[in-house]
Amino acid sequence: MTNQLQQHIAGLSKERLAGMRRGIEKEGLRALPTGALALTPHPRGLGSALTHPHITTDYSESQLELITGARASVQECLDELGEIHQFVHRVLTTQCDKELLWSSSMPCVLPTDETIPLGRYGLSNSGRSKSVYRMGLGHRYGRRMQTISGIHYNWSLPGVTSEEYFGLIRNFRRHAFVLLYLFGASPALCPSFVEGRQHALKPLGDGRRALYLPHATSLRMGRLGYQSDAQATLAVSYNGLEGYANSLHEALTRPYPAYEQIGIRNPGGEYNQLGTSLLQIENEFYGTIRPKRTTRSGERPLHALRERGVEYVEVRLMDLDPFEAVGINADTMRLLDVFLLHCLYSDSPPDTPQEIAELKNNQHLTAERGREPGLQLMRGGQPVALGEWGLQVLKECEPIAAALDAAEGSQAHADALRAAVQLFASPDSTPSAHVLRELTQTFDSDFIAYSRARSQAAREELMQRPWTDAQQQRYVALTDESVARQRAIEEADDMPFEEWRERYMAVEQLG
Repeated sequence: MTNQLQQHIAGLSKERLAGMRRGIEKEGLRALPTGALALTPHPRGLGSALTHPHITTDYSESQLELITGARASVQECLDELGEIHQFVHRVLTTQCDKELLWSSSMPCVLPTDETIPLGRYGLSNSGRSKSVYRMGLGHRYGRRMQTISGIHYNWSLPGVTSEEYFGLIRNFRRHAFVLLYLFGASPALCPSFVEGRQHALKPLGDGRRALYLPHATSLRMGRLGYQSDAQATLAVSYNGLEGYANSLHEALTRPYPAYEQIGIRNPGGEYNQLGTSLLQIENEFYGTIRPKRTTRSGERPLHALRERGVEYVEVRLMDLDPFEAVGINADTMRLLDVFLLHCLYSDSPPDTPQEIAELKNNQHLTAERGREPGLQLMRGGQPVALGEWGLQVLKECEPIAAALDAAEGSQAHADALRAAVQLFASPDSTPSAHVLRELTQTFDSDFIAYSRARSQAAREELMQRPWTDAQQQRYVALTDESVARQRAIEEADDMPFEEWRERYMAVEQLG
């Protein structure tokens, strides 16, 4: 452990740690009891996807996104996530013919690409722009890729500068393989996801009901997941806010020939995408972690970052945990808190184009072969065993876990870290291995049957949890308020959509 890390850990006061905040955004597909994608609109009982503070949609009308606030403790955050799930399952069960919330990151049975329904957000200019953006994603990458689901973990600590957050981001990218190994839970998928695509997956059983890679941890984060040949041309720097912002600015303003051919509108006047640059908007940039800043009404995210700096980071590589009713548990969240503090306070030298390429390859290797005995990654141009490197990182996390436990008066962080260490000694105990074992031994290598059973079990557990009239009334009120807010936004619009789009997409809006 470096002197810098030791000094920072020694300076971690109880008061500073009490200011740590974490929040969760959890995606999940709505599926029919058969295991097919639900093609119905966003349920009315869940309110407006444009304005509801906790329940929206991600890419598709069929893909829910459940959002907690930024909470002071792991348990507060988990309790809120559970409560949101309880309300959603009540609506899906009573108003939507017992639709399921899919428990796996890799999707249920998908229809043809063009029939996957895009998210709809009403008639306002801001609502229309969200749908046009999703139409653009479909044209650029295909709709199936967008149906992959995961958990985003939003994290902050008071007093951290933008420069320090970027140091955290660089270290996170260096050590992301640790999280992929420990928590990856998507080693197999339904063949409908890759129908008509080239892939290197192997048949599980007869291959008609599941495809997999024997030592995969997270196919979601491998070459079949959120990948883009166009974005592979981006040389995004994480060495500071200015360089990062400039890289993103170029991607948002540089015309991309393939997207220019698609055009903004088709001959009939319907919109194909928001713009023809390499990225339509900031959210299109894929990554395992992002610097974030809360935006003001109508403000571009890049402008907010440039004006006010980094406020928090968004961790984007976590698979849904199919063994947890809400997709994540308290020990995983505690390990994430420890890991992020380690990334923040460890030495973080500038990255280089060579290291960025090395890290991308490490990500793919871990996602697709992470449990392979003796697998080696590259570190500074030299091979190193994944297990050896991972254990080194976790060993350095021990005093951080101890500091968090001392602040809380518990042993929970040390216990979570100890469990993670044990997984490096026992690859067969990882979530990805557990998924494959259940899938083959109990479900005859049928991915849909397995995930459907997991989804049903999650619903039953959540429906059996206590639920009061006061909770029901509060969530119904949030639903009604969100519908009223959407209507007010629509009534306040004072310009045609094309004029609004041109203003929003103007270069000067980026700061």
